[in-house]
Amino acid sequence: MATIHVVATPIGNLSDFSPRGAEALRSADRVLAEDTRRTATLLRHVGAKVPMTSVHDHNEARRVGQVVEWLDAGQRLVLVSDAGTPLVSDPGARIVAAAIAEGHDVVPIPGASAILVALVGSGLPSDRFAFLGFVPRKGQERERVLNRIAEAHETTIAFESPERLVRSLASLVEACGPDRPACVARELTKLHETFRRGTLGELHAYYQGEAPRGEITLVVGPRAGEPASDEAVYVEARRLLDEGSTPSRVAREIARRTGVARNRAYAIVQEVQADADRAGGGHDDRGPAGANQEDDRWRGGEAC
Repeated sequence: MATIHVVATPIGNLSDFSPRGAEALRSADRVLAEDTRRTATLLRHVGAKVPMTSVHDHNEARRVGQVVEWLDAGQRLVLVSDAGTPLVSDPGARIVAAAIAEGHDVVPIPGASAILVALVGSGLPSDRFAFLGFVPRKGQERERVLNRIAEAHETTIAFESPERLVRSLASLVEACGPDRPACVARELTKLHETFRRGTLGELHAYYQGEAPRGEITLVVGPRAGEPASDEAVYVEARRLLDEGSTPSRVAREIARRTGVARNRAYAIVQEVQADADRAGGGHDDRGPAGANQEDDRWRGGEAC
């Protein structure tokens, strides 16, 4: 049984590399590196003269068999990514899973993490948090991640590129509202490390006039309070539909306002519409599951 060490590398400042990580590199038979050119710098820094093999997103599946053969032969391997901990939005998951399946030891060696550095530097609640990886560029997956952040009752963390930061902040303002606290953490542990804290609206306004640079970690605070009851959401959905909003817009708006998950908000909107259809185009006085809404039935002689 052989061992593969999963070694966290510095995210910017070489001084953050641990002595244990350095020793693992020096004593390895082979280093599996996301980018051999960048890892060569780290090897020189710690005085390691070890052969390297590239393992990145485009070739990891093909490398698995060879890596298992090396482990079966008793080689001591080290897996690293360009920066931070392998497998966390980086390659390596297939290799680690295969090594475990074949009965080999997997030994993590911890180190710097952009996720944790951004979290503790943001000033936002850190007792509960979720990491969502990179914000997707488009489509339903992007919508899902934005909704997840909007509905979260814990701090959420995501990576974003400088080119797409302003767009993502604009989307988050729409999904969460402009007053949600957030932090843009940039160039962590490097010379120009920056934490810009404020509301989503303030951050969006700032970066519209100040082009961001470097690697960015976005931290968004939790939404306040508990989600509203289905009865309260029903009343709000009925009011917004009466004002002429489309069902999708109503669902998005009440999810933002009340803390109810977007899919649940849309289900309630559909229920309101069904009730209106059964009543011949006017909304009746029933809430979800037959809840009594008589207090809200009439105002000024008009149905709510």
